[in-house]
Amino acid sequence: MLAGVTLVDPDSISIDAGVRIAPDVTVERGSVLEGRTAIGTGTRIGPYAILRDTVVGERCRIEGSVLEGATLEDEVRVGPYSHLRPGAYLERGVEMGNFGEVKDSRLGAGTKMHHFSYVGDASVGARVNIGAGTITLNYDGVSKHRTEIGDDAFIGSDTLLRAPIRVGAGAATGAGAVVTKDVPDGMLAVGMPARAIKKRGSRG
Repeated sequence: MLAGVTLVDPDSISIDAGVRIAPDVTVERGSVLEGRTAIGTGTRIGPYAILRDTVVGERCRIEGSVLEGATLEDEVRVGPYSHLRPGAYLERGVEMGNFGEVKDSRLGAGTKMHHFSYVGDASVGARVNIGAGTITLNYDGVSKHRTEIGDDAFIGSDTLLRAPIRVGAGAATGAGAVVTKDVPDGMLAVGMPARAIKKRGSRG
């Protein structure tokens, strides 16, 4: 605290000896910082956030969420009620909202995943919109498979992506799509199972 860290309610906060916190960080009540966690300057943690072996960049905001073995670049927003599991990597400016979960996946700069979605074993490009209820179906009962989503893609609400699968740059899926085949760059895929029907932005 003497070095410039603000602990809003010290008696309710738990910080392991190995945790590193930069100046101008605020840790709000009920937060728990464990293991090899490191937090960059200007970041606000909590209330009621749990960070374990997690690296957080500068000017981030993490509210009421659980982060385990994750890495966040600068200006990332998480929560409330999000869960980042080991191997989650959020690039600069990612926004992850309530009841989202990311595991062993990288979300590109500026990507938005605001609520009720699961992304596992995936590579997501920059500026992607992940609609509510999106799920990467990464496990077939025997093996894990990867999902790849290109830059500027738009994933409609309630999309199911059956891995291994690739959604191309600038492509989109319609609400409720069940995607079982790759979607080419710039194409719109709809239906169950989804099929690419036209270029995004075209008429008819």
